[in-house]
Amino acid sequence: MKVHFALPLCLFTALLTVALSTGSVLFFMLALLVLLAVLSGLLSVLWAAATLTVTAELADRTLRRGDQTRLRLTARHRCLLPIAPLQLVLSSPASARREIRLRDIPGRLQTLNMPIHAAHVGVYTTGIESCAVEDLLGIFSKTLRPEAAHFELVVLPRTFDTEPLTLTPGDPGSEIMARATEDLSAPSDVRAYQPGDAMKKIHWKLSLRRGEPTVRKFDEPILQDVLVLMDCSRPPSWGHPQAEADLRDCLLETAASVYTDQMRAGHPVRLPLSGSHPVELERAMGLPIALENLARVDFSESDRFERVLSLESRRLRKVGCTVVIAARLTSAMVDIMIRMRRMGPAIRLYLITFAPDDANVAPLAARLRRSGVEVTCVSPEASA
Repeated sequence: MKVHFALPLCLFTALLTVALSTGSVLFFMLALLVLLAVLSGLLSVLWAAATLTVTAELADRTLRRGDQTRLRLTARHRCLLPIAPLQLVLSSPASARREIRLRDIPGRLQTLNMPIHAAHVGVYTTGIESCAVEDLLGIFSKTLRPEAAHFELVVLPRTFDTEPLTLTPGDPGSEIMARATEDLSAPSDVRAYQPGDAMKKIHWKLSLRRGEPTVRKFDEPILQDVLVLMDCSRPPSWGHPQAEADLRDCLLETAASVYTDQMRAGHPVRLPLSGSHPVELERAMGLPIALENLARVDFSESDRFERVLSLESRRLRKVGCTVVIAARLTSAMVDIMIRMRRMGPAIRLYLITFAPDDANVAPLAARLRRSGVEVTCVSPEASA
């Protein structure tokens, strides 16, 4: 409880001193009124705080960037003495702290619906942080922290269509699948004939022995992996407050789009994420869990992205295509990506930048293209 007691104490002392010095009943009554005002203020704050009930309900706990949800706030106290309007401190994705005042309606339930706009990808805490009860004179104040009145809000990245990837040695995975299913050199089992089976798959000797058509079964072809590497370090600053947040959104949404498209295409895909909570996303996780893990990336990785590329280049034996997503491009990164391309897998770079024609970036991008690396520039402003 916070007490601003100096002014009423000085006033009460002055009036009481004058009353005792002069014997005036008027000054004594005034001093008594000041004392009663202070005591009633204290009683009103204690009464209201003891009977106060504050709750919050969030309509959606998970939503996409750009969507909206609603936070429903309710407050009620049973104090019959007048108090100042309740002051609530709220947290939301748009602002870390926001203060609002409710009307004081003793004995009635007050409800407030607040829209919450998910402006950026990430995980946020939203709801009521604290509630302050004050008397009318502002002498006493008690701050309460309601339990179960704040929530975790997960803002998922939006996705867009990406260009189909080309798997080394330049054949789409569907064509590799089609040719592999026609490979009759590695039968794994047999089964009964079904209408539509190719005649060349029939096992004639076994069919004569069993007295019914029997066809060979073949091992399912294994498609080459798609490896997605995203720079999880803090994006560069472009001189305005929203630049870093926009770059983060674009990095995450590009990674989510590539990952989603490869999941739909049926390709094995891996997406290692570093930082304070490292995790490697893979097809078995499912798309909802993968998108949530992307939303939780905090871009706290301290290692340079060049080191990440160098480490991952040692695991390229089953990789048919590597997708690199970064908001910066350096000579060291270019050297490593060219070396990875020479090792076999196709490479595609998504460069997230506000200035694709920058004099420091264009020569590096041209060098990558000459070495057979696809380079695609993505503007954060286009995805906003």
